[in-house]
Amino acid sequence: MRKLFGFAMLLLMFMPVGAAAEETELPSWMTGAWARSDGESWADEYWTPPRAGIMIGASRSGKGEVLQFWEHMRIVREADSTLAFWAISADQNPVRFVATKKSPEEIIFENAEHDYPQRIRYWREGKLLKARISLLDGSKPVDFQFRMMGQ
Repeated sequence: MRKLFGFAMLLLMFMPVGAAAEETELPSWMTGAWARSDGESWADEYWTPPRAGIMIGASRSGKGEVLQFWEHMRIVREADSTLAFWAISADQNPVRFVATKKSPEEIIFENAEHDYPQRIRYWREGKLLKARISLLDGSKPVDFQFRMMGQ
């Protein structure tokens, strides 16, 4: 009985750690070089594979040879196991969005205090990486669709 109790205590002790690790897994399905184009308008986005609790991303968009927008991004597992998306657009201050929903092919980040966007959603559909930014209530959506470069 004593051995069984000790084993049960060990299981209970490690369950929260395992559950927390599962809930905060980084979205490795975003890894790669992604691009979209429409006439002269273009955009690309790059995500490193997860390593040491972080994925590093970058995006840029423009028309012809003119750059119109760029940003640095990261998805990080923070010390409290929260998954957060950080974005630094052009010369702006970093903005933090917290993961509120995660599945094997979708992740949603939110920040109700940010002006726009307040919600960032990424999901995969086959070889496409899709993204939607919007207000928290889903209004003012802007959709993006990227195809993996070289495919």
